[in-house]
Amino acid sequence: MNCSTFLLLVLMLVQLRPCCLRVQNHSAQNTDQPFTAVRRVKRGWVWEPLFVTEEQIPVVPAYVGQLKSDLEKHGGNLKYILTGEGAGSIFIIDENNGKIYVTQKLDREKKPFYTLRAEAINRNTQLPVEPESEFIIKVRDINDHEPQFLDGPYVASVPEMSPEGTSVTQVTATDGDDPSYGDSARLLYSLLQGQPYFSVEPKSGVIRMASQMDRETKDQYLVVIQAKDMVGQTGAFSATATVTINLSDVNDNPPKFQQRLYYMNISEGAPVGTTVGKLFAEDRDIGKNAAMKYFIEGDSSDVFDIITNNKTQEGIILLKKTVDYESKRRYSIEAKVVNRYIDDRFLKEGPFEDKTIVKINVEDVDEPPVFTLENYVMEIHEGAVSGSLVGTVTAKDPDNDDRPVRYSIVHGMNLKRLFSIDEHNGTIITTKPLDREIASWHNITVKATEIRNPEKKSEAKVYIQVLDVNDHAPEFAKYYETFVCENAIPGQLIQSISAVDKDDSEEDHHFFFSLAQETTNNSHFTIKDNQDNTAGIFTAKSGFRKEEQFYFYLPILILDNGMPRLTSTNTLTVTVCDCDIEVNTFYCRYGAFLYAMGLSTEGLVAILACILTLLVFFLVIVAIKQQRKKSPFSEKIEEFRENIVKYDDEGGGEEDTEAFDISALRTRTVMRTHKPRKKITTEIHSLYRQSLQVGPDSAIFREFISEKLEEANADPSAPPYDSLQTYALEGTGSLAGSLSSLGSNISDADQSYDYLTDWGPHFKEIAAMYTSHTSVGD
Repeated sequence: MNCSTFLLLVLMLVQLRPCCLRVQNHSAQNTDQPFTAVRRVKRGWVWEPLFVTEEQIPVVPAYVGQLKSDLEKHGGNLKYILTGEGAGSIFIIDENNGKIYVTQKLDREKKPFYTLRAEAINRNTQLPVEPESEFIIKVRDINDHEPQFLDGPYVASVPEMSPEGTSVTQVTATDGDDPSYGDSARLLYSLLQGQPYFSVEPKSGVIRMASQMDRETKDQYLVVIQAKDMVGQTGAFSATATVTINLSDVNDNPPKFQQRLYYMNISEGAPVGTTVGKLFAEDRDIGKNAAMKYFIEGDSSDVFDIITNNKTQEGIILLKKTVDYESKRRYSIEAKVVNRYIDDRFLKEGPFEDKTIVKINVEDVDEPPVFTLENYVMEIHEGAVSGSLVGTVTAKDPDNDDRPVRYSIVHGMNLKRLFSIDEHNGTIITTKPLDREIASWHNITVKATEIRNPEKKSEAKVYIQVLDVNDHAPEFAKYYETFVCENAIPGQLIQSISAVDKDDSEEDHHFFFSLAQETTNNSHFTIKDNQDNTAGIFTAKSGFRKEEQFYFYLPILILDNGMPRLTSTNTLTVTVCDCDIEVNTFYCRYGAFLYAMGLSTEGLVAILACILTLLVFFLVIVAIKQQRKKSPFSEKIEEFRENIVKYDDEGGGEEDTEAFDISALRTRTVMRTHKPRKKITTEIHSLYRQSLQVGPDSAIFREFISEKLEEANADPSAPPYDSLQTYALEGTGSLAGSLSSLGSNISDADQSYDYLTDWGPHFKEIAAMYTSHTSVGD
């Protein structure tokens, strides 16, 4: 017996030991149960471990094992009975000797064991000699399943340049066989593809780095892993899995410029911010590891700047300061590029940066003239005669040929032409005298144009300040209204005055006040200069009487401190007022007004009384006219009545008029004001407009007649019908003919009202209304 067979037997004994113990314990427990036939001190089952190998196809039932009781005697006096899972179908027992057989093929992966019960009875007494006991038949495994990788396909990632032995990922295969029996489920992993870069641990399936790899050389690998059961022995089943391993990038490459020297050009006329050119440095890394930043080193950083385009990783050189071809024609700058994110592990290999030289040539262009100053400030005194010099502006052509320029003033639409300029030398002079009090500053624009190339031009602002000259004498600060009471005492202050000057003094203005010489000796007033640009007017006498003199005109001299000094005479009017010491301004103004009008108080009251009387009389007249005013329709009805009596009274003549008051035929709007009706005038106008388009047979007329009939029937004050018949039949000889529709041989549509033309446009509707009313009444 070799070692493997011995180990197999030991394993079987270990597995069957619990079953034997359980059966023996169960048998021992059953000895305590009462039995009517036999009582034994010790009894038990005797059987071997029971196994069935899966996937066996027996020709005849295959022997599994035998059950036997220790009470079995010679002669076979016991009968064995088998029950439980598969009893009688899958498993059968020989009741004479207790041998068990399997009748069909079993699958351990579907059911690994069967639980059965055995019982032994005496054939003669049919009583159990052994209690029913439970036992297990195990299905022994064979290697009938292949390994499987259930989690594939596998994708893994590992940083490039990882050291040898770095774990990449783990693959795991499963086997449906019994891992506790034999080697059917024991797997062994091996590498079919991926050497020499990767390795796999045979038992765990962990894939590891076998060497350092560079992503920039190759960034993806396909690794094939094989799993074999039976520990890789002959006849074992196997399966494979593919693992895609990607190398992730690390910043292990510095950026590199494509050239060591770049050439670029920039025009001297280019404005600040113009793009000069672009630089690009290559980085073999990807993602953020390839992010770069550009710099300019050296003195040229004040003229040029460089920015980084984060999308394209380009360095864009910009013009930071305008360049001049005549001053400097070439610039040499040093550009540097560095990685934004540095991996410290690779710094020992060298700095992660690169440098290059950029040569920038300045191109010459025809530039416009340049003024010596951007803004000019000039001064001139006001009042200077025409042609006075204001100042000079200067512009030069910056180009090498230094072409001559021509000067001119840019005049706006509304700009007064107060200045002119010499087109050759830029001298500015006045064309007319200036007045500072009108405008103290003048802003003009001077243009310089190249004579040979008029398209090249430039402009400069010139600010001209008009300096003040003392050409305005001082005057009162405002109009003063001065009153003095008749009872004023000497030395009483009646007015404080001050002065203003339109001139602009270099120092603060200072004014001196005094009375005119001709009034100093014989004046009722005196003046006191307060030395603060104000003065006070005082009374010098008493006993003012407005009947003697109502106004005093006081000439006051005001002297300024300008150069030269100017003096003005300002007259102060003092009005005498009938008051006490205190002045009532309103009362004094009222008195001055009467004096100016040449009226007394009594005369003014009389004038106001007359005006008020006329106003009352006018209001009374307006009220009377309003009361006498009548409605326009009533007036027309009166007019119509007179026309009817004068022109249409036929038949009985005046007797008919006396027999019946035609006022009964008036519209009920006039007769009965208590009943609201439509406005007749509006109704007549509407009917007249409609009659121009439709005839009497129209539905409009029929509706109107129906309304009038209904109103007449409901009106108790309507005229009697016999009286209406008087107008239904008329005598002969009338130019108008009959107004009644009863005696007419023509239809209403053919009836003419042309004879009423002279009576006005509204009488046709009135006559038609009366005719319709009469005919309906008949």
